[in-house]
Amino acid sequence: MNIFTKHIAQALSLPETAVDNTLALLEQGCTIPFISRYRKEKTGALNEVQIAAISDMNERLKEISKRKETIVKTITEAGKMTPELQQRIADCWDATVLEDIYLPFRPKRRTRAQVAREQGLEPLATLIMMQREANPQETAKRFVDGTNVGSVENAIAGAKDIIAEMVSEDERSRNAMRGIFRRNAMIISKVVKAKKDTDEAQKFSDYFDWQEPLRRCTSHRLLAMRRGETEGVLRVSISADDTECVEKLCRLHVRGFGKCSRLVTEAVEDSYKRLLKPAIETEFAAMSKEKADDEAILVFTENLRQLLLSAPLGQKRVMGVDPGFRTGCKVVCLDAQGNLLHHEAIFPHPPVNKQMQAAISVEKMLRKHHIEAIAIGNGTASRETNDFIKDVLAGRYAVPTDDNDAPLPHPQVFTVSEDGASIYSASKIAREEFPDEDVTVRGAVSIGRRLMDPLAELVKIDPKSIGVGQYQHDVDQGKLKKSLDQTVESCVNMVGVNLNTASLHLLMYVSGLGPALAKNIVDYRKEHGAFTSRTQLKKVPRLGPAAFEQCAGFLRIPGAKNPLDGSAVHPESYAIVEQMANDCGCTVVDLMKDAEKRKQINLKQYVSDAVGMPTLNDIMHELEKPGLDPREQIEEFEFDPSVQTIDDLVEGMILPGIVTNITNFGAFVDIGVHQDGLVHVSQLADRYVKDPNQVVKLHQHVRVRVKEVDFRRQRISLSMRGVK
Repeated sequence: MNIFTKHIAQALSLPETAVDNTLALLEQGCTIPFISRYRKEKTGALNEVQIAAISDMNERLKEISKRKETIVKTITEAGKMTPELQQRIADCWDATVLEDIYLPFRPKRRTRAQVAREQGLEPLATLIMMQREANPQETAKRFVDGTNVGSVENAIAGAKDIIAEMVSEDERSRNAMRGIFRRNAMIISKVVKAKKDTDEAQKFSDYFDWQEPLRRCTSHRLLAMRRGETEGVLRVSISADDTECVEKLCRLHVRGFGKCSRLVTEAVEDSYKRLLKPAIETEFAAMSKEKADDEAILVFTENLRQLLLSAPLGQKRVMGVDPGFRTGCKVVCLDAQGNLLHHEAIFPHPPVNKQMQAAISVEKMLRKHHIEAIAIGNGTASRETNDFIKDVLAGRYAVPTDDNDAPLPHPQVFTVSEDGASIYSASKIAREEFPDEDVTVRGAVSIGRRLMDPLAELVKIDPKSIGVGQYQHDVDQGKLKKSLDQTVESCVNMVGVNLNTASLHLLMYVSGLGPALAKNIVDYRKEHGAFTSRTQLKKVPRLGPAAFEQCAGFLRIPGAKNPLDGSAVHPESYAIVEQMANDCGCTVVDLMKDAEKRKQINLKQYVSDAVGMPTLNDIMHELEKPGLDPREQIEEFEFDPSVQTIDDLVEGMILPGIVTNITNFGAFVDIGVHQDGLVHVSQLADRYVKDPNQVVKLHQHVRVRVKEVDFRRQRISLSMRGVK
C-alpha cells in the first residue's frame, strides 16, 4: 500500500482500496481522463474530480515528506534531535503544525534574543519565566559581573528578549493567536492619499475606507483589495483585537502577580507586538489569498469547461464576420472542414457607409460559397453588423441579380464570443496556419470556426485570454495553469477527437499524447493519408503500447471498417463486444443497430477478473449511441431590436440576453448594448443561491429585468427574479 493512502482516504472520505489503486495508476503514468473512463473497476468508479483531488493531495504529501527530511537533518546536525521529537515529526502531515514544531530549532538570523543568548542570559530568562524569584534584579546581578552585559537593566532586557522569542515560538501561543484571528480578524483597506484622486484609483473606490471580518470576505473582494494594494492605490492589513490577544497570551504564560510575572507580562506584550502579530498577520494574509485564489480558479475552470463544451454547429459552410466601424468588417468564407475559401472587407457602417456595396459583396459570397451559417463576433459593431446581415438576408437592399445567379441562401445567423480571437490571430499557431494572411483575416477565421466547433478552436488559445475568468492575473499562476490544463484535457477527452480531422493543438490534449506524439500523428496522416483503423496508431513513430492504451479510446474514426473504431469503446474491450455479437448470432454492426438484440444480452456472464459491470454498462451505452457528442444543440438568438445602446435602457424593461461570464458574486449578461450587465447572485432566482452555476450556464439564453443603470460609470444592474 502507498504510504499516503490512509491519509488521503481519510481526508477525502474515500475507500482506501480505491485510493491505493488510483495512486498506483497515477504512478504508472495514467492520465486522469483514462483512469476515470476505463479503470472504473480499480477505482470504484471515482470521477475525475475525485481522482484529481487524490493526485493533488498526493503531490502535497510528497512535498511535506521532503520538507520533513530537511527538518530532521537540520535538527540532527544541530545535536538537538530526541526520539520523541523525531516521532512527532514522523507522525505530522500538516504543513503548518510541522513548521511550528521546527520553529524553535530553525537557524535564525541574528535576533535580539540570539544576542542575549550569546551573552549568557538564557539561564536568567529561564529563571524569570519560572516566575519563582522574589527579586529578579538581585538574581540578574550574577549575570553582569565579568560579562559584557554592562548592567542589571541590560541583563533583564536581554532575558525579556529571550522570553519574547520563546513565547512567539511556542505552539500554544501560535495556535491561540490563530484561533482569535480565525474568529475575529478584520481585513482593513485604506486608500493611499496621494493616489485618491487619480483615474486609476477610481476602480477601487469601493475599498477606499473598507473593513469587514476576514472570514466573511468573499474571494472577489479580497482579490480586488490585493490588486489595489499591488497597484499602490490601497493599503491592506489584517488584524485582531490586540487586547484580547495579549490577555490570551498572558493567561498561557503569566502566573501570579510577582515581580517576575510583571517582567513576563512585559515580554509577552513585546512578543505579540514585535513577533507574533506580524507573523500571524502574514500567515493569514497568505492563507486568505490562497483560499481566494482557489475559489477564483474554481470559478474560472467551471466557466472554461462550459465554454469549451459549448454547443457546436458541426461541419457546415460558414461565413465568419469580425465586425468593426472605421476599419470595416472582415468577412471570411470557410468550407465544412473550416478551410479558408475567400476573404474580403466590407464597410456597411459609419464613417464609410458603403452599405449597398457591402450588401452586394455579402450576397455574392453567400451564393458562390453556398453558406449555411453566419458567425458574427460579439465585439465592437456586433449589433449593427447583425442587423445589416439580417437586412441583406431579408432582401431589404434590393441587390440586382440576373437569371444565372444561384438562389440566395438563408443561413442561420449566430453571435459568437470573440474573446481571445485577437490573441490567437497574432500567435505562432495562427501564423503557421495562415502565413500569408494578416491578423484580421485570422481573427475572422477563428470566429467562424468557433461556431463550427468551439472546443477544437479554443484549445489554440491560452485559457487565461478567453475572457471568462475572475481576477485570473492575480491568482497563483502555477496553480491556475495546472487547473486550466486539466480542464481542457478533461473536455477534449470527454467529447472525443476525430483522428482524421483533429488539429495538432487538439490532439495535444488527448490522453497520453502531448505535443511530440500529436505532431507525429499529424505527420503520419499527411504521409499515409487518413487512418482507417485505430490499430494504425501503433505505426506512428514513438507511439508505444503505453501511449496507445492511454489515447486509443478517445480517438474516433467515423466510418471505419470496424464500427467500434468510431465509438468510445476501448480496443482492449473489442473482444468482449465481438463475443456478445457471436452469442447473439449476429455481427457487431447488427448489435449496434438492433436494440432488441442488445436487450437479450446478460451482462453478468461477461464479468471477469479484469472486466466488471461498470465497464460492461459503459460498453452497452456506447453500442446504443456510438460516438455520441455529449454537447448540446446550438440555438439561434436575437436581441431586442428596440434596444441598441445603454441610453435606450429603462428601468423595468424585460430583455433577452446571453450569459457571458459567471463569477461567485453573480453572472454577466450581454443584452446587446455593448456593455454587459450584472445579475448579482441575490437577483438570480426567487430563492437563496449559493453558487450562480446552480442557476445559469455560460452562453445560456436568459430573460432579465433592467434593475438600475449607472450612466456615469456605464454599469447596468439586472435581475432574473420573477422574470419568465
